[in-house]
Amino acid sequence: MKKTDFPINQALLKQDLYQAVNGAWLKQAVIPADHASVGGFMDLVDDIDKTLMHDSEAFRTGQTTPTTPELAEYTKFYRLAMDFTARDQAGATPLRPLIDRVTHLTSYAELNQQLSDWILTGLPAPLSLELDPDMKNATTMALYASGPGLFLPDKTYYQNNNPAYEQLMPIFAKMSARLLELTGVASHDAQAIVKQAQAFDAKVAKWVKSAEEAADYSDMYHPYTAEQFAHATSALDLSALLNALVDQVPEKIIVTEPDFFTHLDELLRPDNFENLKAWLLVKTVNRFSNYLSEEFRQVGGQFSRALAGKKTAVKPEKTAYYLAAGTFDQVVGDYYGKRYFGPQAKADVHHMVKAMIDVYQNRLAHNEWLSPKTKQMAQKKLANLGIQVGYPDQLDPLYQLFHVDEQQSLLENTLNIIAISQREKFAQWNQPVQRTRWEMSANTVNAYYHPFKNIIVFPAAILQAPFYSLEQSPSANYGGIGAVIAHEISHAFDNNGSLFDETGNLHNWWTSADHEHFQQLADRMINQFDGLPFADGKVNGKLTVSENIADAGGLSCAEAAAKQATPVDLTEFFINWARIWRTKDTTEYQQLLLSIDVHAPSPLRASVQVKNLTDFYTTFKVTPTDGMYLAPEDRVQIW
Repeated sequence: MKKTDFPINQALLKQDLYQAVNGAWLKQAVIPADHASVGGFMDLVDDIDKTLMHDSEAFRTGQTTPTTPELAEYTKFYRLAMDFTARDQAGATPLRPLIDRVTHLTSYAELNQQLSDWILTGLPAPLSLELDPDMKNATTMALYASGPGLFLPDKTYYQNNNPAYEQLMPIFAKMSARLLELTGVASHDAQAIVKQAQAFDAKVAKWVKSAEEAADYSDMYHPYTAEQFAHATSALDLSALLNALVDQVPEKIIVTEPDFFTHLDELLRPDNFENLKAWLLVKTVNRFSNYLSEEFRQVGGQFSRALAGKKTAVKPEKTAYYLAAGTFDQVVGDYYGKRYFGPQAKADVHHMVKAMIDVYQNRLAHNEWLSPKTKQMAQKKLANLGIQVGYPDQLDPLYQLFHVDEQQSLLENTLNIIAISQREKFAQWNQPVQRTRWEMSANTVNAYYHPFKNIIVFPAAILQAPFYSLEQSPSANYGGIGAVIAHEISHAFDNNGSLFDETGNLHNWWTSADHEHFQQLADRMINQFDGLPFADGKVNGKLTVSENIADAGGLSCAEAAAKQATPVDLTEFFINWARIWRTKDTTEYQQLLLSIDVHAPSPLRASVQVKNLTDFYTTFKVTPTDGMYLAPEDRVQIW
């Protein structure tokens, strides 16, 4: 039996579409001990991992010769990752220089002298600096500043006596103390260090954004002058830091978390220095534990396993593959795309994307609530939408710079490669945006829209069953990959994407009346999902609104395309829509996603959105007495 061949419960179609389509699968599905979930997306990930691990082994053992210099360097790195004997014998030795750098710090002045090098080497720092297109000048790369990541997934864990904090922080603390002990720190000292680190982490949590706050792109753009940015703290010379990273002091730094920088000086007070040092130590041992011995790896994964509800760690061989494939992501993606996807499939799917854009253009042309001025701008934005399908035409030249020294440890090579990547990243500052540069590898089961570049990206990995297959009907394919394609197009016109124009600039191209009407529709989408019960919690409508708007637009436009195809079978369309969201998660993972994920839970994505479409009711003869019925006045249709 194929993964898609489970029987449909016809009697349930009117009551719960998700259960009707996926109930038989859910009854027999077993979550592997080293997984947090299993289902449509995860099945593809597992299959691709299995294929690429097999091929990587063939490269490692010499059964197959790498076809490019970059793939040869990947193979050398993979060989180091797979040398578990050498890694166990080395123990904490490769990490010791990093630990010593932190423990030998005696003042902010000493940290200040090393901070640029720390950031270039991927070491933890009390602030984060990234490069992205300038939201007000999307043709040029700008510097963005934000706060650092927390120990727990989101600041909401730290608030209002959240029981998740009481459950999870002790696990993180115990794990971190044990990691420090493995580096040679005495047990009582390790516990004291972790307590100090927790104190610093709690202060950071007060001023960084929550996932819900970060999901609002309209509140990301806070341009600081170099002088304003430097005045955020007297403990560190931020002007010197910027000068060291980009060879001059930028006129503008875009701050995404202004509250954090308003309180940075308070955070970096002299009496808080030892807590910062402890925080840096804990961050360091956690960041690099996977690159060391098996004991480090097992201990270092305890918190993430508890967070996601995984019973056991991933096998060492798979972790080794993940380390190598993550470091050489575009190299592995390029190999996968060309070997298993190919130029013909790439051209076919590109044509499908173009066809879906045409459908969207037609929908915009016949939109009844947009004024002519706003409609014209929306059509202009859509006409300028960039498309990336399958894999890049050319591999990023960055990977030509990656050279692996097999006489060095896995961690040493990793740090060298991080430094090369970081230097190349900061060298992009004030340079033209490379709009066609890929950011997601072709072997990634995902897709995305980038509002600053106005591009949609569909890696090769997602372009297969149940999303797309020649063995499926056209209607089923539209309910799968068609809806995914239109979903990403819809992001250009969701509550965040709609803030940006055709070149990716943060620019209000709406009339006041149109924007007010759109906001009313967005509020209705928030209300449709807000408070829906799931996993002993409730959906956050504000956190998930952009993805819900994209789901609604994607499903609606994909249905319009399906109705234009021959033959049309809307039953197959809606059934495959429900099928692609098939998933079985651990309770812990469901609760984690409910807190931080901008997507609604998969069962709700499957069953709620179809209620907004009139054709769903006629296709399955749904009436007001059925569970899938939603009164016409409560249905939300935006695009």
